[in-house]
Amino acid sequence: MRTTIHVATNTREELVDITGPVRRVLAESGVKNGLMHVYVQGATAAVMIQENWDDSVRTDVVHLLQQLIPRGVWLHDAQDGNGDAHLKAGLVGPSETIPVLDGELGLSRWQNVFLCEFDGPRRDRPVVCTIIPDPEESPCS
Repeated sequence: MRTTIHVATNTREELVDITGPVRRVLAESGVKNGLMHVYVQGATAAVMIQENWDDSVRTDVVHLLQQLIPRGVWLHDAQDGNGDAHLKAGLVGPSETIPVLDGELGLSRWQNVFLCEFDGPRRDRPVVCTIIPDPEESPCS
């Protein structure tokens, strides 16, 4: 099963919690065990599993990446001024794969799924959620 969720972002760089929509996709699928793959379409965004307890971790992630990959010093900036966004997205990566266990995302109490925006704000960041059921659950078996 494959579903695309659409996420709007509000600032140039932020982590947006998408755990709720990803959980809804899983619930609608009816899959009890398998894998959930979450992939953002776009060369200046990423997906990360990170602590959800308070906003400080999200802010720290953004600040760390800003320090490691500053804005305005990259060759690609001559084209459209977002060389840092491409590098940050490449470093974090476009996807995460999460085990599905008894109909739930196999996240710990303190983990959530985040869309990492590095070139916003954007009206629409498509996030493709692909659920792969265990072979025993597949209708083909």
